[in-house]
Amino acid sequence: MNEIERQFRESIAVKEKLLAQGGAETLGRMAEALTAAFKAGRAFYLFGNGGSAADCQHIAGEFVGRFMKERRALPCVAFTTDTSVLTAIGNDYGYDTIFERQVEALVRRGDVVLGVSTSGNSKNVNRAILKAKAQGALALAFSGRDGGELARLADICLVAPAQTSARIQETHIMAAHILCDLVERGVFPDA
Repeated sequence: MNEIERQFRESIAVKEKLLAQGGAETLGRMAEALTAAFKAGRAFYLFGNGGSAADCQHIAGEFVGRFMKERRALPCVAFTTDTSVLTAIGNDYGYDTIFERQVEALVRRGDVVLGVSTSGNSKNVNRAILKAKAQGALALAFSGRDGGELARLADICLVAPAQTSARIQETHIMAAHILCDLVERGVFPDA
């Protein structure tokens, strides 16, 4: 087997393992909660670092724009996009607070947040999850490896059963696309 084929098979194996470990049920619970929040007029906020930040921005675009259906825009913001906010908070309060401060400013009771961390141990993600819960938001998470601290802090956490960031992030984006589809169908069944 060549290297390309090995990597394909490795990625497929991670997704099959997630499915066997109850990943579909976890995503279903996340989708039900997010659908209910959107139907109640609440908002969705996402945050993560590096590749996870890019994934958050991608998914926010799917909710604000559209995923598969022509429908109204949904209130969704990735906390990774405003460089002035990120650098001001990082400079004045430290990098560990860049998402926590945005949660404090914007997240309200009944909103939903999604923290994304391949290790589950990103301090800035975990602090934001705790702040969101303290403010009455539902805290969802995508993690990897053993779930890290994030799996214990979040209300619902999907843990990609892999050790490398590449395989974890591939699994996260697949899961996020499924979440987008389920929520879009749930909020707009007739669209």
